[in-house]
Amino acid sequence: MEEELNVTYLIFGGHVELNTYRYLCFVVVLVVYILIFCSNSTIVYLIWKHQDLHEPMYIFIAALLLNSILFTTNIYPKLLVDFLSETQIISYRACLLQYYMFYTLAGSEFLLLAAMAYDRYVSICKPLQYPTIMTKKRISIFLALSWLLPACQLVGSATLSANQKLCSFTLKVIFCNNSIYKLHCVSSRAISLYGVFVLLNIAVFPVLFILFTYVRILIICYHSSSEVRRKAAQTCVPHLLVLINYSFLLTYDVITVRLDLDFPKTAHLIMTLQLVLYHPLFNPFIYGLKMKEISKHLKRLLIK
Repeated sequence: MEEELNVTYLIFGGHVELNTYRYLCFVVVLVVYILIFCSNSTIVYLIWKHQDLHEPMYIFIAALLLNSILFTTNIYPKLLVDFLSETQIISYRACLLQYYMFYTLAGSEFLLLAAMAYDRYVSICKPLQYPTIMTKKRISIFLALSWLLPACQLVGSATLSANQKLCSFTLKVIFCNNSIYKLHCVSSRAISLYGVFVLLNIAVFPVLFILFTYVRILIICYHSSSEVRRKAAQTCVPHLLVLINYSFLLTYDVITVRLDLDFPKTAHLIMTLQLVLYHPLFNPFIYGLKMKEISKHLKRLLIK
């Protein structure tokens, strides 16, 4: 018989009974999910529909927003069901699946951001070679690797966790993340080492690569005309804002569990909600309003 986890939600800092507010929570979360889905889908639709947006930069943006849709869909439907349920339980295998999808899509975001940084580097630093470097084939390879590499590597972590003996059956979270390690009877050195390996590949190395490309871009822009600097700022600033925001939130998620830090419940809830609520809404806002070409088509769509 499959073991069940009694998932205790940290709603309102964990001090208020979920039953008292569950219907209100359901409505709020449902509205947020609809906003996330519609806002991200709208930008993806605009990029797909308009021929002038069929460029590598916009294709990567569409992939990033599609990733956000998948990211929230992994969390919100289960959360909505739990708000309407008397008890919030999830099987260990289902929890592992949610954990697997969460970190796979999180890793994909970093790799997509790295691909976007490379695209900006080639566009600004090697403009004459851009058409021959950023071909459709290379773009397809970047997109495939961004989703396949994390998916393949996280299989190992999920498999190792699936074979661990459980001594606890309560998770004080709003979705299954690496807090599942606290359920294991004994901390696994193999899981920890493999987790560091995966973290380096899908988060640390991509971030270092992004920082390296932007240093090169800044050096080129410093010696270039004001027009080149304006173009670089217009396309690179949104990218950096998304990277900084996402890196901060994922660092918090990893460190608090791995180092077993005792954060206040309310602060922990706020940070977790930012990861699953604020960030998926932040992406379409940044790219929809700050990217000139997308903003132009968005305004036309809203006027209609």
